[in-house]
Amino acid sequence: FEAVSREVPRMPGIDWVTPSGTIHVELRRDAAPVTVDFISKAVQAGVYDSTSFYRSDFVLQGGLHGRRSNPLGDLAVNETRLHTRLSNARGTCAIAHFDVPDNGNTEWFVNLTDNPHLDDAYGGYCVFGHVDDPSLAVVDRLAAEIKTRGAVTITRAVLTPE
Repeated sequence: FEAVSREVPRMPGIDWVTPSGTIHVELRRDAAPVTVDFISKAVQAGVYDSTSFYRSDFVLQGGLHGRRSNPLGDLAVNETRLHTRLSNARGTCAIAHFDVPDNGNTEWFVNLTDNPHLDDAYGGYCVFGHVDDPSLAVVDRLAAEIKTRGAVTITRAVLTPE
């Protein structure tokens, strides 16, 4: 008899590798194709390697926080209302931006709770993916660690095959 695998296949996306575990984010090209391309190019360029997750109040946020330059420039458009609209629910990932809607950059976050107010605030925070179920435990662990240590290093970010 042939053994049957009980492993659930992972969807294409990004693995955010930390010393405390890996977060797998499944990308939603249907909801945010420009944003997915932007984040993917940043990952391929190694932009997120040796950065950190540094915020864990209602979101787990990472990116180039505190660095003077963004090698990719800013994201050209906020896709919140252009394609399939996804809400900022627990486990979804969205691009961060200042109080002006069309200036997203390499900052992004995982929603730790349902945050529907982010769907419309300042033009909305564009959801570009979601954390797979096994990774939610890693997200919660990192959020707790940040509260005690201040930050958790992103060792590297890796695109997973499509």
